[in-house]
Amino acid sequence: MASTNRSAKSLLGLVALFLGELRDGLTMINMQSAFLISSKLYSEKQVGVMFFVFGMSQFLFQTPAGYIMDSSDRKVALLAGAALTTTALTVLTAITAKEYGENIVWMVFLKFIQGGVTALIPPGLNSITQGIVGSTGMTHQVADNEMKNHLGTAIIVLSGSLIAFYTYPNIGLLFIVSPIACAGVIFFLMRINPDDIDHDAARGLKSDTDANATDYQLASDSKEHVSAAPEDNTPTSPLELLKDKTLLVFTVICFLFHLSNGTVLPLVMQTFAVGMDHPRAGFLLSGMCIIVAQIFMVGSAKVCGDYSGRWGRKKLFLIGMFSVPLRCLILYSLVGLKDSIEAAGNDVPLALEIIILSTQILDGVGAGVFGTMYILVTSDIAAGTGRFSLTLGVTSAAMSIGGTVSGYLGQALAQDLGYQTAFMMLCILSLVPALAYTFLMPETCVMENEVKNVEVSNMESIPQNEERQVV
Repeated sequence: MASTNRSAKSLLGLVALFLGELRDGLTMINMQSAFLISSKLYSEKQVGVMFFVFGMSQFLFQTPAGYIMDSSDRKVALLAGAALTTTALTVLTAITAKEYGENIVWMVFLKFIQGGVTALIPPGLNSITQGIVGSTGMTHQVADNEMKNHLGTAIIVLSGSLIAFYTYPNIGLLFIVSPIACAGVIFFLMRINPDDIDHDAARGLKSDTDANATDYQLASDSKEHVSAAPEDNTPTSPLELLKDKTLLVFTVICFLFHLSNGTVLPLVMQTFAVGMDHPRAGFLLSGMCIIVAQIFMVGSAKVCGDYSGRWGRKKLFLIGMFSVPLRCLILYSLVGLKDSIEAAGNDVPLALEIIILSTQILDGVGAGVFGTMYILVTSDIAAGTGRFSLTLGVTSAAMSIGGTVSGYLGQALAQDLGYQTAFMMLCILSLVPALAYTFLMPETCVMENEVKNVEVSNMESIPQNEERQVV
């Protein structure tokens, strides 16, 4: 049984590796945008409308998708179907796009469907993960999934960037990376034995230890959390779940984090593109922005897996959240220096471009920590409710709408006030979720040493004659 469990864990990691950013469409969205603008001569506004619809569709369908995953025992089939469908829609986008957006209504429709389909992917992967490893195994397995996921994303972006570089301006061939990655997802996903998935554990209906089943203590010493499992072992009602104050606070924080952070990467990529005479080099530099961040996200996920069970979720989460205002403040200074050099009629030194690119290390810390920890905190909050995927759908929906609004906010700030001022405004905005988490969120994790103490006390409470029988 142990070897079977290890095999299922290994398969989960391989699924996450090939899934890459297919789980929320971000990587392929960046590639689709570049393709539509450079090869199909779309305007930035047309592309913006398409992916605004994509983000809004994700927002609308995230919570229902979580409910579906909680209710279904066919999680593997649902995840496989979502991966196949979103890949087909990505390829269909490349095949059917007409120049100058002549069929923009059709393209918007494709993005609306794709947004709804990709909403199934995060709760699908994470509910299967929890069903295999249980709640106490989530910390290390989610971290492993995220490490493989970011590594896969880096490979996808590198491959796509190189294809775009060598085939520019006809870069449609880059979309070949999507079906190749999808084939890997389906191959390894279908090798997971359905009997290895405990669907009650996948829903968060039961916990592996008494410690995990208890409510965590809020900062005010009052227990407001509703996750204790009902005595009849039935899931908590969705309305009761949404009354959880901690969940509501965390959902708002997820929205605010993505509102402030979601647009930083595109703005950094645009600072390289502005005034660039060689579009091919722009593709490589844009790809490098993503790759540098993804590589450091691998390390961030590893640290979260190794230490969040010992130090607690909150300390690590705060490191990730406060890295965003620090990153924006550094970018404010660097972009100001770059602007002053260009205003003097001089060429921007390569060293300065490299330093600007290196700020993506902090993106690897911020987004890397958040991507792992938000799943773990959601699992903590949902423990015992039987509504893990629904809860994850709520927090993911907040992230989707935050990221969608962020794209327009960042572009508006950059266009009206300039890139330097935009980074300063985002720096101030990103302090809000960081401070909110500091003062309003409790520690949601039962520490590993506390779980061990509970297990020891339980063993000590067994009468000697019963202990002999157990042995």
